[in-house]
Amino acid sequence: MSAVEISLIHPNEIHELLKTSKETFVEAFSNQNSEENMRKYLDENLSIQRLSDELTNSESLFYFARMDEEIIGYLKVNFGKAQTDFKEDDSIEIERVYVNEEFQGKNVGQNLLNKAIEICGEKNAQFLWLGVWEKNYKAIRFYQKNGFVEFGNHPFILGDDIQTDILMKLNL
Repeated sequence: MSAVEISLIHPNEIHELLKTSKETFVEAFSNQNSEENMRKYLDENLSIQRLSDELTNSESLFYFARMDEEIIGYLKVNFGKAQTDFKEDDSIEIERVYVNEEFQGKNVGQNLLNKAIEICGEKNAQFLWLGVWEKNYKAIRFYQKNGFVEFGNHPFILGDDIQTDILMKLNL
């Protein structure tokens, strides 16, 4: 198997980001959510305009995971005021880490997580945190295996469904 390459996403790659964002979100959550709620979330949160705004935010970074030049996942990290819950200078948020289903279990997610940890080191962050849907047991186990611990929760709105994300953090 080829090595996973992690590279910064540039504004001219917005269409690839949009395609990957939608594909991986649908793969991850469509089986457990209504089509209407999925459509509403995708339209409101994964549009060209919204992703373009996020991609040009100086306090957010996006990375593609590629294998043999094929995009197989992506990572979004936030720091400073771009963080969704905490706005502390000593923390960094993983807002999104998604891997195409066929590449899960092949260290792609681990490579993306390692990139987030590397960014924490570069920015002298004391901890890395994220929110993960309480019903995403596979992801929760992955983060626990990597040393993340639960420290709270917050609501996540998918269409008209108010769900609960478990907040997890990794002290560095």
